[in-house]
Amino acid sequence: MPARDRSLPWFAGVVNSPTPLPRSTPDSQGVSARGLAEFVTALDAAVAHPHSVMVMRHGTVIAEGWWAPYAATLPHMMFSVSKSFTAMAVGLAIVEGRLSVDDRVIELLRDDAPAAPSPHLAAMRVRDLLTMTAGHATESLPPVWRLGDRSWAAAILDHPVEHEPGTRFVYNSGASYLLAAIVQRVTGERMLDYLTPRLLEPLGIAGAQWQQSPQGIDTGGWGLSITTEDLARFGQFLLQRGEWNGRQLVPREWIETATSAVVSNAPAGGATESDWSMGYGYQFWQCRHGAYRADGAFGQFCVVLPEQDAVLVLTGGYEDMQAALAVAWSTLLPAFEGADPDATRTAAELTALLSTLSIPAPPPAEPATLRVEVEPNEWEVRHVTIDADHIRFDGRFGTRTMAFGEGVWMPGSTTLHGAVRDIPELASVRIQSAAAWLSPTHWRGQMILVETPFLQTLDIVVDGDSASLTLTQNVSFRGPDIAQLAGRVER
Repeated sequence: MPARDRSLPWFAGVVNSPTPLPRSTPDSQGVSARGLAEFVTALDAAVAHPHSVMVMRHGTVIAEGWWAPYAATLPHMMFSVSKSFTAMAVGLAIVEGRLSVDDRVIELLRDDAPAAPSPHLAAMRVRDLLTMTAGHATESLPPVWRLGDRSWAAAILDHPVEHEPGTRFVYNSGASYLLAAIVQRVTGERMLDYLTPRLLEPLGIAGAQWQQSPQGIDTGGWGLSITTEDLARFGQFLLQRGEWNGRQLVPREWIETATSAVVSNAPAGGATESDWSMGYGYQFWQCRHGAYRADGAFGQFCVVLPEQDAVLVLTGGYEDMQAALAVAWSTLLPAFEGADPDATRTAAELTALLSTLSIPAPPPAEPATLRVEVEPNEWEVRHVTIDADHIRFDGRFGTRTMAFGEGVWMPGSTTLHGAVRDIPELASVRIQSAAAWLSPTHWRGQMILVETPFLQTLDIVVDGDSASLTLTQNVSFRGPDIAQLAGRVER
């Protein structure tokens, strides 16, 4: 791919296109609305917490829905979908002549490199980071909460490089972080700012957010938050091989290479039916059925289907991501084989289904009050009080009160310490909450963090003068249980 003179304002004149993506009916694009409804219904049954779905064909949206209280206007954490945006930033930096895929990593990150790098580390190239073949045997980024003020890049470059770079696939978010650090080093801008005028604004993606390390570097391998439609725009841009509204935003050759099977990631015994062993490109996964995808933990997907000229976007909060793809292959792909004979009726049925998707709230029940004195705990909670429409936490941190709906989700926000255990740096998050007495001795409150995959459940069970408090989360990198507390009921 030839380098472009970085002094030329090659993206000048590219303007934001904030208008919504075009919409059309499934039958007008040769798609069965009945098949789309079967896909959505099967997805809802196959995974625990789907949050949104959007299907595009021939450049138009033909189906879209959000499981309330998730909504079209809310951004959603993308987790490792972020990696694929990082790959676009690398490609843009290359076309501007700022680096190449064959540049040595330690030459680009001299300030963070060890004084005496191993031969394998010295041989590591940008290409190896892109393809997850950096030579590491395990994830190279230590748990970030243990690093303190230490440079993340330095910690990754200190990680043993057991294998010759380029020879072995090991999925590794530390490699993606190094790519983000390299982009920032060679451009002088944080990666999000670099991408905004070159890619995000032309695509009509506004308000994107990206988490940063303590060093002010976008996390690269995770941390991007955008809306479902934003991700669909990205998928359509990929399907069009980097072209958008008549402009080539990213070179076609870069898109084609990035989304191809550059390296094998099949298990030693040979290929399997897993969509995680079909090959890997530049921060993109290959799929069965000629598709490829960007994906992120807990059900974030941007699946590009070139053979169908289609894009599938999903967000969610579930562990079994293969189940979601299996449903797509078995029910969505057949829907592209042709429109329904009774298209008007099936389109109306699909619209009705998509408009009524929801995550059930705890059912309404007769309200009661409860006050529990909590035993000493790491959360420093001393008292928990439940009234008709709110719960109050008292402790060393002061008082925090959260209102909840009875049988319905109530919007709000929380600043509770550690509310997002997997994203601890988030101090305040938008929520929807609901609660009910499931029995005279069992109260359940649920809180959906509606810009994330996370749903937290607090169960308080009374047994005489004793009470147990159990806080769990639907998905997590560290297991479902957050807190197990005990206390005494105050009469």
